[in-house]
Amino acid sequence: MKLAKIKLDDLARHCLARHREERSDVAIHSKPTMHTDPNCIFCKIVAGKIPSKKVYEDEEIFAFHDINPWAPVHFLIIPKLHIPSMAQVGPEHQALLGRMLLLAPKLALQEGVNPYPEGGFRLVTNTGTEGGQEVHHLHWHVMGGPRPWLRG
Repeated sequence: MKLAKIKLDDLARHCLARHREERSDVAIHSKPTMHTDPNCIFCKIVAGKIPSKKVYEDEEIFAFHDINPWAPVHFLIIPKLHIPSMAQVGPEHQALLGRMLLLAPKLALQEGVNPYPEGGFRLVTNTGTEGGQEVHHLHWHVMGGPRPWLRG
């Protein structure tokens, strides 16, 4: 009995390790499945159910002006995929997050931020209630323009 239990434990560990390898390969090489939250204000904006002043859109990313801007240029970049916050991102989101980061400077210039190094912008994300997150859909604030700003 003891020998059989050891072999089963070894087999279970082997299967679990192999499953993790397979899942990590899928996570790194595949796009996340599109998911929305019907109660999320940002998901409703992406779906066109709530109007916004669009800055950019592609199949995975949406950017729009903040309705309460803190700076002369202030817009949000969000994934169309409903991810509640940075605390929920995983390896499967790596390519999406990289694309979002690469868009920030391009869109900032497009929206009127002066070029680096004299100009520039701030990229901010709030995570969780204690981190100041008000809408629980991952979003990055891109703020720039001449100082002083209202906030930020």
